[in-house]
Amino acid sequence: MADTGVAGGETLLFLTDEQLRKGIEAMFFAYRGFTADPDRILDKHGYGRAHHRAIHFINREPGLTVTTLLSVLGVTKQSLNRVLRTLIEDGLVENRVGKRDKRERHLYLTEAGNTLERELSGAQRERMRLAYRAAGPQAVAGFRQVLEAMMDPEMRRHYQMLKDTA
Repeated sequence: MADTGVAGGETLLFLTDEQLRKGIEAMFFAYRGFTADPDRILDKHGYGRAHHRAIHFINREPGLTVTTLLSVLGVTKQSLNRVLRTLIEDGLVENRVGKRDKRERHLYLTEAGNTLERELSGAQRERMRLAYRAAGPQAVAGFRQVLEAMMDPEMRRHYQMLKDTA
């Protein structure tokens, strides 16, 4: 196999524990940066990251069922219910009974929810846009491959379903 070296002579074929540690730390600090802007916005409203994740996926798929959101987020029903109750009481999310199955609850963002979602995702899109431009298209494709390879099979299935609806 050919050596797929990177700057500094590191190879991607045989990573040392030190190289992996650097990658883990880079991911940690990148995640802190990625969540910093939304965290400030959420804090103003008294919300946390769980609220952000719920808002993101409800926006991504209007009419998403509570059951599907539970599966996507990988949280307990109790913790999701706390988050949804707050978002519904604050007028950001609307909960509609299913037309075919009255037991299902479908979730939609209200206009206020859409406004908050645009503010939250706008901050993250801008950070991603700048990083992608700086890294270039080949790095962007490689980064996505790495992220997808790190996903557990169930999460990859959810991610693939979202990609397919885009």
